[in-house]
Amino acid sequence: MAKIEVNGVGLWYEAGGDGDPVVLVHGSWGDHHNWDGVVHALALGHRVLTYDRRGHSDSDRPEGQGSLYEDEEDLAALMETLGFAPAYVAGNSYGASIVLGLAARRPELVRGLVAHEAPLLDVVGDIPELRERMAATAERIDAVLALLQAGETEAGARRFVEEVAFGPGAWEQLPQRLRDTFLRNAATFSDEQADPHWASLDLARLGGYTGPALLTRGTESPPWFGVIVDRLAEALPGARTHVFQGAGHIPHVTHPEQYAERVTAFLDHADRATA
Repeated sequence: MAKIEVNGVGLWYEAGGDGDPVVLVHGSWGDHHNWDGVVHALALGHRVLTYDRRGHSDSDRPEGQGSLYEDEEDLAALMETLGFAPAYVAGNSYGASIVLGLAARRPELVRGLVAHEAPLLDVVGDIPELRERMAATAERIDAVLALLQAGETEAGARRFVEEVAFGPGAWEQLPQRLRDTFLRNAATFSDEQADPHWASLDLARLGGYTGPALLTRGTESPPWFGVIVDRLAEALPGARTHVFQGAGHIPHVTHPEQYAERVTAFLDHADRATA
């Protein structure tokens, strides 16, 4: 375990294993521990890097408005500084948005990508039948933010988990450590949502990424995630897609064996294709 400064921000990271590099990028509210259930399996054949994004857990929390762009720059700098470039890069939720943004802007750093349910609502904003659903989702997120701004952190976190990301009753089903992490990093979620570009991605630019890609979703997640996955797949003609049966928004936490098996198969296939 160590801490390194990139872009003027101290980021906590951990690396282990041996082989081609793999970088794991956690989503909103979380930290590197979200990957605990899959790191060992992935590290059996790869050198794996996990880290806490800026504003999360043991990394620095800089003042001022943050942005998706800053997270992409942090990831690029971390990979280059630690000798993890180019690497396979896997992200979940907001972390998947970061991975996709990096592939669009710095494709030379990305040997292959795995993205699970990036909440890029703007890329499907032109689909009429989704507008009502997306408006309802936006209202639920606004309700979460109102609770957080009122200092009702646990109520806001619970509402996000049960009404936005996972479904009724999900808060009590989460491990206590994960619930504690939600509470610790709630303020950064508010900051992310204040970035006007948090849900955007230049699909035309993403199409310039020609490396292997795996886009995934879960059967228990809100259906609009599937539409986003389909739109991303259209932008990445070489992308493969996969649906985790019985899983939702965090399959690496709830279904770690299934997630690790699928990602390992993708990495092995990509390794053979480039050998």
